[in-house]
Amino acid sequence: MNKRGFASDNFSGVLPEVMEAIQKVNYGHSMAYGGDPYTASAIEKFKHLFGENIDVYFVFNGTGANVIGLSTLTQSWNSVICPSTAHIQVDECGAPDKFTGCKFIPIEVTDGKLTPDLIKTQLHGFGFEHHSQPKVISITQCTELGTVYTPEEVKAICDLAHEHDMYVHMDGARLANAVASLDVDVKEITNKAGVDVLSFGGTKNGMMLGEAVIFFNPELSKNAKYVRKQSMQLCSKMKYIACQFEALLTDDLWLKTARHANKMAGLLESEVRNIPAIKITQEVQTNGIWAIIPKDKIEKLQNEYFFWVWNEHAGEVRWLCSFDTTEDDIKGFVTLLKEQLS
Repeated sequence: MNKRGFASDNFSGVLPEVMEAIQKVNYGHSMAYGGDPYTASAIEKFKHLFGENIDVYFVFNGTGANVIGLSTLTQSWNSVICPSTAHIQVDECGAPDKFTGCKFIPIEVTDGKLTPDLIKTQLHGFGFEHHSQPKVISITQCTELGTVYTPEEVKAICDLAHEHDMYVHMDGARLANAVASLDVDVKEITNKAGVDVLSFGGTKNGMMLGEAVIFFNPELSKNAKYVRKQSMQLCSKMKYIACQFEALLTDDLWLKTARHANKMAGLLESEVRNIPAIKITQEVQTNGIWAIIPKDKIEKLQNEYFFWVWNEHAGEVRWLCSFDTTEDDIKGFVTLLKEQLS
């Protein structure tokens, strides 16, 4: 399928700067398994972003990043609290459950976001041997519904977790879009707010492949290298992942791309709100729009601009914009929507 569409930021290509970085490292010999200078340089860029007191582990994909972060924080008798919409709950084929051995406790949410009050309903059974022991609260920034947690909201969840000797894991597959939306320093919604472990996304923001697991307390990461290897996420030719992050983190490219994607989603939102047959179901804060449209029109629209159905029963669909979405893409899609839905 070569048609442009709004299915996912995974559908887009690779940033030119990232492709150039891959080509530049593709010569000569370098130490394997992260012993190369490109990996060291990329880690330094992460330290410039978050501060010196972090540990960074590069992996192949987002599921691997989440598995490593959660596995390092837990024992098999623990439980992980997450939103019902969380990627670790819905879209990772039980990989977090399999590798951690933990019980995952999903909490129903309407906007993708957990709150302290929702979390407190599951904070019980501590020290009771018949009950899985709550150990991690996992949140996603931005959420699977495109919404964002403010720094204050993240801090409130982290404070609650730490009061109960628990940790906070953040799935940041689209963290860049959240930072761009909030217009804050990334530290304000991660380590300064109290997050313990972060999955930092690259693939959805213009990289070919690769994510980073960032531990904000190195004491927590002393076994992470073993977990990464056992999880089959240790890349022998790590320079090909590291150099992409090095490019993405240079001159705030990671934020420029996210701002563009968010801007395109805002443009699409402003256009489709004028079409009576479309009902937007979530506040548009980042690069995605969730909307209900007539179910009998979905397939015809998908044939021209592919997108995913989010809730088949309700006719709810998801339209995501990417770093390479253009205004012409928006105009063409809106024209089609008006033709089919008017």
